[in-house]
Parts: sequence; structure tokens; C-alpha cells
Amino acid sequence: MLVLLDRAEAEIEVKRSRFIAIAIPTDTMDKVKEAVDSVRAQHPGANHVVHASVIGKSGTMYSSSDDREPKNTAGRPALEVVKGSGITNITICIVRYFGGTLLGTGGLVKAYGDSAKEVLKIVKTEELIERVSFTMTIPYTSYTLIKRLFESTQATVDSEDFSMEIKIAGKVPEANMTLLKNGADDIGQGRIGLIFNT
Repeated sequence: MLVLLDRAEAEIEVKRSRFIAIAIPTDTMDKVKEAVDSVRAQHPGANHVVHASVIGKSGTMYSSSDDREPKNTAGRPALEVVKGSGITNITICIVRYFGGTLLGTGGLVKAYGDSAKEVLKIVKTEELIERVSFTMTIPYTSYTLIKRLFESTQATVDSEDFSMEIKIAGKVPEANMTLLKNGADDIGQGRIGLIFNT
């Protein structure tokens, strides 16, 4: 499976209706709702904000909505496109600004499916890698070396708290846990606290 790396946006026009497809990385159902709410807030004048989501390590959790379009003419065709893409942890929101011409059910199915395909052409993805969360407490003197260690072990930082010592929370590919631990031990000589939340 692939995962979406960054937000991406594409637009098509069908009989003067604008369809703006926005792909957003989402890894939980709560984040799907946040993504849809956020797009709705950015497009208050839109007639519809339809969504299709595929979530989970094996891409087996789905969510979609027609958002007041006729049943199964919007969210479902977009969802089928996303399911066929091999990408997980993705939500595609499709914003429609009505252009004055009714498209009919077949036209809607095609327009929403095509919108999803259009944004999927430009998204950036990577292989889904099993990641393990960790927390680390380090002295200020080790910060630069630890940042270099994160780069070499593909560790990502979720938060940093600069108080008496620096507390870092992040994720590392499961395959690189030992590299991270050994590197931290070398740098800190026992003064770095590292806990994996497996």
C-alpha cells in the first residue's frame, strides 16, 4: 500500500460546474471529519463538499458522502477510484460550485469519478512503512547530533518541548528502531532517555 504525503488539489469544469478535488493525508476517521470540515470552511459558497476516504494499514476502512447530491452519484464513484489507486490514509474532498446546468445521475457519477482521478494524477505518495512511536529526553548539547540521527534513521518529529531538557515525541520505521537506539546511546552516553511505545 501507498500513503499520501502532502495535500494536493486539482480542478475540472463540467458544463460550467466547477469540481475542485483536494487530497488530504488522514490516518483516522476523526481526521477525515476534520479534513471535510476544514474544506467546507474554506469553501463556504460551495453547493456540495463530497468526500471519499480510505484508511488503515491495509486500506480496509472506508468513508464517503454524497453531501446532498443524489444517492450514490458522488461519494461512491469517487471512493471506487480511491480504492483502486492502492493509496491508503487519504481523503479526497470534492467541492462543487454549481454552474446552472443539471448533469443527471450519469453525468454526476462521471464528473465526481473524473475529479478524483485528476487529483490522483498529481499526488505524492510513498510506501506505507510500519512506524513505531517514541519519546526521547535529551540534553541541549545533543540536539544537533540527534537531529542528524533522525535524518539517517528516517525518524519524524511530532512535537518538541524545550524545558530543562528537550523532550521529543516522534515516529521511526520499525526496521530502524535499533539504529535509533544505538545512535542515541552513542550520542548521549547514557544521558538520553528513549522509550518506544510499541
